[in-house]
Amino acid sequence: MGHHFELQKDIELAATPDQVWEAIATGPGLDSWFMGRSEVEPREGGRSSLTMAGHTDEATVTAWEPGKRFANRTVPGPDGSFLAMEYLIEGRDQGSTVLRLVQSGVLGDNWETEYEAMKAGWDMYLGTLAAYLAHFPGRTGAPVAAFRPQAGTPDQVWAAVAGAFGIAGPIEEGQRVRLTVDGLPPIDGVVDLAGLPTYVGVRTDDALYRFLHSGTDRGNVLVLGHHLYAADQDPARAEQAWQAWADKLPIA
Repeated sequence: MGHHFELQKDIELAATPDQVWEAIATGPGLDSWFMGRSEVEPREGGRSSLTMAGHTDEATVTAWEPGKRFANRTVPGPDGSFLAMEYLIEGRDQGSTVLRLVQSGVLGDNWETEYEAMKAGWDMYLGTLAAYLAHFPGRTGAPVAAFRPQAGTPDQVWAAVAGAFGIAGPIEEGQRVRLTVDGLPPIDGVVDLAGLPTYVGVRTDDALYRFLHSGTDRGNVLVLGHHLYAADQDPARAEQAWQAWADKLPIA
């Protein structure tokens, strides 16, 4: 039996309504801060899609009001489950914008775990959107993803990640970090998100790196969802390098 839900998040962004619209209602914009790769047909009734880990979810655009409102809805599954997204944009003084996200629909039997994961995940992704608009406006990001299944408990994962960052002790916002990933140049940055025990983010001059711990009924997974903004970076090469890094991460 499906379970109806609704989740709402508000965030103030240092960007104009047009900049926010470009980020939330176009494929290149979504690719610059959200998970996977997105496509959006720019009209009401158009098709949108999200592809991640070889799987594509399709939806129909249900609202298209440039600079104001964008919404879509997936086709219901055999069990009646579906997801609907709505973004509401409100311009404020001095060029800032308030974005309201409303996600609703019907979840399956494991709805409580899914709901809590979505709540925490949106905090990370909206934080990433804010960082993208503040530090990389007008630039298109290339998404890079990697996964470490059976990753261990949050304490085990974040201890290993902290060690890889060169941090002794808890991970906190503002800390300088240095990451070494075989096959890539050294990565020097600052912790810009620390939503422990769920997620951590690192910002550099040309990328946003995101690490998310997800505990499900299928076990614990470490998800890496990065966005590269330098034109000379090779996303395919970076994805291979980060997958190897995740596979070798020494989680106790």
